[in-house]
Amino acid sequence: MTVTPELMNATAAKYRNGTLSIEDTSLEEIASAVGTPVYVYSSEMLKSQYLKLDKALDSLPHQLHYAVKANSTLAVLKTFAELGAGFDIVSGGELSRVLAAGGNPESVVFSGVGKSVEEIDFALKTGIECFNVESDSELMRISQRAEVLGKIAPIALRINPNVDPKTHPYISTGLKENKFGILQEAALALYQQAHADPNLHVRGVACHIGSQISDPTPLFDTLDQLLALIDQLADQGIQLTDIDLGGGFGVTYQDEASFDVNAWGIQVIERLASRGLTVSIEPGRFLTANAGVLLTRVEYLKPSGAPAQADEGHTDEGKNFAIVDAAMNDLLRPSLYQAWHGVLAVQEHSASETRSWDLVGPICESGDWLAKNRILSLAEGDLLAILSAGAYGSSLSSNYNTRNRAAEVMVRGDSFRVVRRRESLQDQLTTEIL
Repeated sequence: MTVTPELMNATAAKYRNGTLSIEDTSLEEIASAVGTPVYVYSSEMLKSQYLKLDKALDSLPHQLHYAVKANSTLAVLKTFAELGAGFDIVSGGELSRVLAAGGNPESVVFSGVGKSVEEIDFALKTGIECFNVESDSELMRISQRAEVLGKIAPIALRINPNVDPKTHPYISTGLKENKFGILQEAALALYQQAHADPNLHVRGVACHIGSQISDPTPLFDTLDQLLALIDQLADQGIQLTDIDLGGGFGVTYQDEASFDVNAWGIQVIERLASRGLTVSIEPGRFLTANAGVLLTRVEYLKPSGAPAQADEGHTDEGKNFAIVDAAMNDLLRPSLYQAWHGVLAVQEHSASETRSWDLVGPICESGDWLAKNRILSLAEGDLLAILSAGAYGSSLSSNYNTRNRAAEVMVRGDSFRVVRRRESLQDQLTTEIL
């Protein structure tokens, strides 16, 4: 079986009359019109995932700040902006994208450990909601730039609580060994410094401990630490108005249970109902991952192993390679994190012979693979959908091997629109000078 029932329930892609579709639009129709590789997103699922989180915090004053890094395509940003979302950015470039998509700069929080002078100035001039400060040096730089520009910079300190989110080490951000945030034992002195600084407005406290979190316990441990810090600050006359809980809510890629946002929300409300704080969260993957797929065609088949047995655990003596037209430059997660993505044939059919295939791309790297050991019946020219590709797919793509970045499509009901045209070679060469 290529995908689990849990993933089929979670993904926006469904079979309709034997053809894989998103909403009421056939993926075969999209591939025929646009070509492959192409990213395809469900507008309806983007909205429904946003509303789930929004409802979970309904009884608290709150703001969802979409984490732009998950998928920064303008059409995706515009979808969330129209729902009233704020945005969590980590660069000046992402701020420019938010503005281009119609986002409100007054609902933008700026995270990240390496904010440059130019980025800080841009954010101050634009009038963002808050800087999530990640070091004492950064706090000093923001103060200096605010003084130069005649602004008062709104800030929160991003706390590193040394809490293990029990996720992949590359996406863990709340341990002492990670580069993010300010250790809690240093936070009191830094808050006192910021509170006394006329160039700064101390708004709140922020934290983000990692991504793809399935067990909410580390999130509650972190929240309890933040509340204890807020109480300590209040005792010293520093009253915070905002608390940013970060994001990292896990999604289903294979057979993981989707993060129970309602149960999480109940406990957050219990802890915060009497606090009078405005709550922020920074969802990214939870909103976009299963709303998108990457379509790719099989270019060549290189079978050397025997047909698969009824038991999917059977291992062939050889390797069967399906060489597709998408590659690690289009979807880096499998190579970077050894991440698992479901794979489905767009045309559903039952064939007599299946094999265990490795789906690999044309790039000149042995690390160029999208999926391994998948039981599929394949022929050259078949159209495949790589599932759960709406987060950290297009945003991590590159031009490695001088490959053009894929097109992107947004589906709404029975219609679709190209929201990013396929890159051309001329697009790549225009920035270079001989």
